Amino acid sequence: MSFDTTKTDVSALFEPLKIGPLELKNRIVMAPMTRAMAPDGIPGPTNAAYYRKRAEGDVGLILSEGTVIDRPGSRNEAGIPFFFGEQALAGWKGVIDAVHEAGGRMGPQIWHVGSAPGQSGWESPDGTESPSGLFAPDTARGGAMSEEDIADAIDAFARSAEHAKNLGFDMAEIHGAHGYLIDQFFWNGTNLRTDRWGGDTLAERSRFAVEVVKASRAAVGPDFPLFLRLSQWKQQDYAVKLAADPQALEAWLGPLADAGVDVFHASQRRFWEPEFPEIDGEEGLNFAGWAKKVTGKPSVSVGSVGLDGDFFGAFGGESSGSAELDGLVRRMERGEFDLIAVGRALLSDAAWADKVRRGATGELRGFSASDLATLA
Repeated sequence: MSFDTTKTDVSALFEPLKIGPLELKNRIVMAPMTRAMAPDGIPGPTNAAYYRKRAEGDVGLILSEGTVIDRPGSRNEAGIPFFFGEQALAGWKGVIDAVHEAGGRMGPQIWHVGSAPGQSGWESPDGTESPSGLFAPDTARGGAMSEEDIADAIDAFARSAEHAKNLGFDMAEIHGAHGYLIDQFFWNGTNLRTDRWGGDTLAERSRFAVEVVKASRAAVGPDFPLFLRLSQWKQQDYAVKLAADPQALEAWLGPLADAGVDVFHASQRRFWEPEFPEIDGEEGLNFAGWAKKVTGKPSVSVGSVGLDGDFFGAFGGESSGSAELDGLVRRMERGEFDLIAVGRALLSDAAWADKVRRGATGELRGFSASDLATLA
């Protein structure tokens, strides 16, 4: 695939958007990307400079890497940052101040990894918790959460959301995707509970997420924007589909919208793939498009934007150039979704958004997996 900004009108990507009090200058979002480069869980000047560069590069909204709540085993790599504790919160204050000085807007992605292991083999000294002590179907890891554990986790999510508001962030995102804690409650393969936190239906298994959103909304008040990141696929099984059709999707997302979600961040491997092609064809709505349709809420799409290869090819070490974005522009123009999140392209090229806006095709720097080892 190729993309020539000198031949494509990309103005739809650079229209302003208002979500409650949050005013964005364009539709480009920096997607959350785990970097695990916060020593002792505390972000410092290097982390602040990393995010500031993306604000200077014309990104409309920056979502931080996943930053974890105050629960045992909430992270699975030593360098993942905390979003609690005096020192970590002071570090995040430095980050948001740097982004605001550059004219940017930003929110933290609030996270708990559940029973998902990290890539390095590091193990949390605090153990591991999840709905049923499973990482995947028939794959045990750690212990099942008690009622007290669940109540404390809900409260910890809410406290981190409140920290975001108090520190001056512009919004916050709750991570409910990709096979981590909240997603492990959604999935019948990892949630075998027979109490009120389990159930035969996706709507029943969504109770934990609904309570997390309700508590977070109560903590930040009615106007602070809350995003929720969701995915059908899991790191444990790329083919999983929690909602098989639009009716199931509406039953899943409707209560979350009612609980206080302002924006659904709908993650898929490739943004151009239709979610339910059997209903609206190969050019049909993607996951974010259907999320917006069934809830009436704004949505963010994400998945291999700015890459020649797909999600997994890029992380496998392939160097990727700029992707063909004509389809993205068409989807944005027709209002299928409201924002588009860009991950690896922005990791390698902090000025990616500015270059796309200016039509500077020759200046675009493709993603290289070697960039994962740096914070630049």
